[in-house]
Formats: sequence, C-alpha cells, structure tokens
Amino acid sequence: MTIKKKPEDLRSYSWFGPDTMRGFSHRSRMLQLGHRREDFVGKPVIAIVNTWSEINPCHAHLRERAEAVKRGVLQAGGFPVEISAFSITETYMKPSPMLYRNLLAMDTEESLRSLPIDGAVLMGGCDKTTPGLLMGAISMNLPAIFLPAGPMLRGNWNGKPLGSGTDVWKFWTERCAGMVSDEEWKGIESGIARSPGFCMTMGTASTMTALAEAMGMTLPGASSIPAADSNHVRMAMDSGQRIVEMVWEDLKPADVLTLAAFRNAITVDMAIGGSTNAIIHLVALARRRGFDLPLPLFDEISRHVPVLANIRPSGEFLMEDFYYAGGLRALMDEIRDLLHLDCRTVNGKTLGQNLEGARVIHPEVIRKRNAPLMESGGTAILYGSLAPDGAVIKSVAAERRFWQHTGPAVVFQDYRDLEARIDSEELDVDENSVLVLQNAGPQGGPGMPEWGMLPIPKKLLQRGVRDMVRISDARMSGTAYGTCVLHVSPESYVGGPLALVRNGDAIALDIPNRKLDLLVHEAELSLRRSEWTRPVSKDQRGYLALYRERVTQADQGCDFDFLACVADPSTEQ
Repeated sequence: MTIKKKPEDLRSYSWFGPDTMRGFSHRSRMLQLGHRREDFVGKPVIAIVNTWSEINPCHAHLRERAEAVKRGVLQAGGFPVEISAFSITETYMKPSPMLYRNLLAMDTEESLRSLPIDGAVLMGGCDKTTPGLLMGAISMNLPAIFLPAGPMLRGNWNGKPLGSGTDVWKFWTERCAGMVSDEEWKGIESGIARSPGFCMTMGTASTMTALAEAMGMTLPGASSIPAADSNHVRMAMDSGQRIVEMVWEDLKPADVLTLAAFRNAITVDMAIGGSTNAIIHLVALARRRGFDLPLPLFDEISRHVPVLANIRPSGEFLMEDFYYAGGLRALMDEIRDLLHLDCRTVNGKTLGQNLEGARVIHPEVIRKRNAPLMESGGTAILYGSLAPDGAVIKSVAAERRFWQHTGPAVVFQDYRDLEARIDSEELDVDENSVLVLQNAGPQGGPGMPEWGMLPIPKKLLQRGVRDMVRISDARMSGTAYGTCVLHVSPESYVGGPLALVRNGDAIALDIPNRKLDLLVHEAELSLRRSEWTRPVSKDQRGYLALYRERVTQADQGCDFDFLACVADPSTEQ
C-alpha cells in the first residue's frame, strides 16, 4: 500500500480535527452517539451506502452484510458509518424503477458531498441500484468500492430449475395459451425466488454487477458470488478493509474508470449476453466521467466478441451455475486477448493480474472460445428511417427467422391501448405483423418502463406462435427474450419517427445489416409530421416534473442533462 495521505489530509479531518467552535460541535455530536474522540479523529471515515429496505427482496440481506463491512473497516483502522440510500426495488416501483435511478445517483452524490466522508462502500445490485450508486460516486469522486448484493439461489419447481424473470415470461405465456393450470402456476410462484439476492438469470442486475467488476470497481470475483453463500460475507469484510486502504492511497473512481475500462465493460457485456439495459447505463456512467460512448462503439465491439455465458435468457443455465463454473474471472480469462489488461482496479492491481489463476470449470456453462453460444453479435445497434439516433436489439435472444423480416405494423398508441386491445379477437394481426408500441420512452412513459417485450396476442398464442417482431421506445427486462427492438430514438413522445407509424405501414428489420426502416414515402411522412401533436400528459409535480423536463434520450443515457460531466467536487466541504 502506497500511503499518499496523512491523517490531517483526510477530508473528514476538516470536520473533526480543528480546534474551533465548528470542530467542537462536530466532535460533541459524535460523542453524543457514544463514540470516543480517538475512534473518528484522524481516521478514514467510511460511508457504507446501503440500499437495503424492507420492501426490496433483492437486498434483504444487506443489513447483515453492512455489519460485515463494518468489521472489515474497523480491522483496517477506519471508522464506519452506515448511510441509507434510496432503495430502488425493481419489483414494486411504478410506473418504472428507471425513473428513480437518477434520484439514487443524486442521493448518493449529495450524501457523500455534504457529510464528513473519506471513502464509500456502495451496497447494491437490484437493477438500477448499481448504475445509480456508481453514477453518484463518479460525480463525487471520493475513493469508492462497489459491493454487489449477489444473485439469489436457483428456483425450483417439480424438480426443474427456475430462473426469475425469464421463466415468469415463459410460463405466463404458456398459461395465457391454456397450457399451465392455476395449481401449477401457484407452485411456480412459490418456488421461483427462494433466497435473498437479485435475479439469478443474466438480467440487468447480474449484467450490471458483472460490468462493475469488469470496470474494476469491485474486488476480483465479487459479482459472481451468490447472496446466500458464506463467501459473500467474507467478500463484504474484505471490501470494508480495502476501502480504508484506498483512502490512504487516494485511489478514486477517476483513477479506475478510464475509457479503456469502459471498453472492457462493453466487451464483457457482449460476452455474457448481457441485458440491453446495460447500454443505457454504461452511456450514463461514461458521461458522468466525461466520456462519450456512441452507440456504434457497442456495435463495433459486439461484432468481434463471442457470447460465452450459457445463461438464461439467452442460454440454459443460471447464475449459481455460473459461479460454480468459475465465475466472471473465468469468462474474462477466456477473452483476455480482447480486454485492456493493464486497467487499474480497486484492489490496486491490474485487471490482468486479477485474472491470474482463473479457469473455466464447467465448459457447458461458460463456453470455450472454440465453442461459443454465438460467434459474435449478442446485441446489435440498428439505424434507419425509424430510428435515426439508434435502436437496440438483443439478437442472441431473438428467433433467427426474424433477423431479416418485413411486415405490416399493428400500432398501439400507449400501454393502456396495448392492454385494452392486444387480446381482442377483432385485432387485425398475424404472425408476420410487427407490433409497435408508442409513447413508452424516457419522457413518454415516463421513465422508459420495461414494456418492450410486447405480449403475443392470445389468438396467436393459441395457434402456437411464441415470437414476433416487436418495436418500441421502451426498455425490456434483462430477463426477457424475443425479437424485441428497443430504445428507439428519438422517442415518439418528442415527435420521433416512431410517432408517425400507422397501422398497415411496412416496417423492415435487418439485423445482419443493422437496419430498421419505416417503408413509407417521405411526402406522406411530412404530412403526418405536420399533423402530429404531442400527447397530453397528466400534470406532474415534484421529481416526476423534473424528470420529464430534464431527462435525456436513450442514446445519451437517460441521465439528467445538468449532471453529465460535472467538475470534480471531492475537495468541497
């Protein structure tokens, strides 16, 4: 450990050290809490930023893990203080938890800014908590380490492993088709989530914690450990110990999150068949750091990276299997020639050093380079007359027969319209139709809800149809699957071309050539554009009003326009 700071150089020392009236006030209040002067004066004060709450099942164990972090901090000579942060629970928040990622980022940044904090352990994992915590920490730029909550254990029903999210979509579709009874449905409901932790499929939660590790913001191997495993407790203690060392070393997010680190994250995202949501989050994280990650960069990297993680929804297995197969370190070792191995990580070593000794134990779960799940292109970026600023599709989860497809549009003006008409016998739709959902983007949703996996009309389900081309400016759950074009930009709510689509219009999807086109003459589109008016939305107040006014489009990360690339505030008091 290279010590760069003396006790009097600590940020917290300006609160607790001076022999002033303010210093007296700050020390006396810590004494009020039962601490001794020697506990906190001249020692690194470590914020344990905890997104635990009693209505967040993914983080149900983080109260206990916070105690393990505290032990590590104390053993390393630091002073731990637990701080609650806005807990975004993917399951319950309406209309979309994506609305609140930016709120968590602001909460994190302002807590670290306003309090006598020298370093932070960021505790999260449920989808939006990882990017939210990291965005705030990047903007504040104090020493910080991310502690992933870990995936839950495998689900079980009738002796079959269940994957949260993915199997919900699968069995709900079968139930709508009349293939699953009420009693069977209750059995699935009881067995699909049976421990603390986030979704054990390669959804957004598992994807984003993996990318946090790939970028160097976690201890090596931290993102793969199941929440219920005793190794998770030890990892929490190690994280607490390491953050104290990082404070003395003055190792900050800006030192770790280089442009090369972000490129590593994109590469790993493609290799794990990661959630399409990762693209929005990585763009937002990079913009907080002052970097631009244009969508074509994702596509460029995707074309050269094989998909090696045989994990649902793209593959067969679950995250517990991934851990036993060697975890993320083993997967990254398989593609080490595609990574920037000299990137620094929070443990002080390079990524290459952290991969030493990693190996694939179960090649059916983590595929070898000579036997990938897909040769390349797990995710594709599409452009064309329907998506001038880009759209995204998880091609590894789409049926091959739809990779090049032209069909007539069946348009739903918003989600309520979709719910009202999707299962109507009068709906003019067949398996070749292209389902289109409008007004579900960042402003239109609001908050870009996970409505992108539009349901298959019931009358088609009953005929055996299980996939169709579906297009929207919404997002899709990382646990979902199917030929779903997402994040169409600009969104329809602000007058993007998606707003101009009408029933019967021909739409052409061409994944190999990265094209998405509305096959309507420009003269007709100009007429429609002149007649278009923005949908009337309900009056919003408070945070929702701020969100709708200042959120950027999907290709810019859906962050607030006033928070990207801020100056370094870490010396402020």
